[in-house]
Parts: sequence; C-alpha cells; structure tokens
Amino acid sequence: MDNRPPPQFRARGLLAAIALPLLLATGCTRFDRVPPTVAPTEPPKAETYLTEGLRAYEDGRYPAAQKRLRDALEEGLRKRADRVAAHKHLAFLYCATKQEVLCRDAFRRALEIDPAFQLTPAEAGHPLWGPVFRSLKPKGAT
Repeated sequence: MDNRPPPQFRARGLLAAIALPLLLATGCTRFDRVPPTVAPTEPPKAETYLTEGLRAYEDGRYPAAQKRLRDALEEGLRKRADRVAAHKHLAFLYCATKQEVLCRDAFRRALEIDPAFQLTPAEAGHPLWGPVFRSLKPKGAT
C-alpha cells in the first residue's frame, strides 16, 4: 500500500516548504504587526450632559434639565456657545421657579462669557426672564 499523499497534496506541501522560509527571511512583516484598535470616540462628558440637559428642558423635565446643565458646566464645556447656552437655560429654569437671584446670576455669567449674547425676540419678551435679562444688558448693547 502506498502511504504517500496524493499529488495535489504533495504540490501544496512543496509550495509551503518554499514559501515558509521566504516569509521567515523577510521578517514576517506582513504578519508580525497587529493593527492598532481604534477606540470609538465618545463626546466628552460635558457635551453629553449639555445635550441631555437641553433635551430634558425641551421635554419639560425641569429638575433633570437643571441637574444636567449644572453637571455640564462643572465638567467644563469647551465651547463658549455651549457654556452660554447652559447658563441661559439655567436662567430660564431659575426664573420659572421664582429664584430671581439665581436667574440673574446665570444671565450674568452668560454675559461674562459672551458680552454680545442676546435672547431671541420670543425669549426677550417672556414675562419672567425678559425683564431680568434686560436689567443686566446695558441700553443699546448688541
């Protein structure tokens, strides 16, 4: 009985016998490097909190909105516009709950960040926070 492998397997064995030393001689450059894994990028915690806070505000979940907006500011929002938006919405929440001192302080902080900050006409006309904001904004300032 012939214990030799069939011819097609002998050819594969010969090919492997030739290829293996060639691969080893080149340092296995093709196989020795594992591509780095790319970690999925997540938005910074502060921006996530801001998004959650604004969403909660829009949904009428005001205690959750207030917490997340404060969390966003504490985590350190990077963009000036984001910091202004967080303070503005906190001011709205404070004014709506008749916490005028906190409302005024939140608007003041927004104006410190961006002295050109303005409310939209609809926001400026609101009976609770419109007058508070106008009292902080110098006359004729844009």
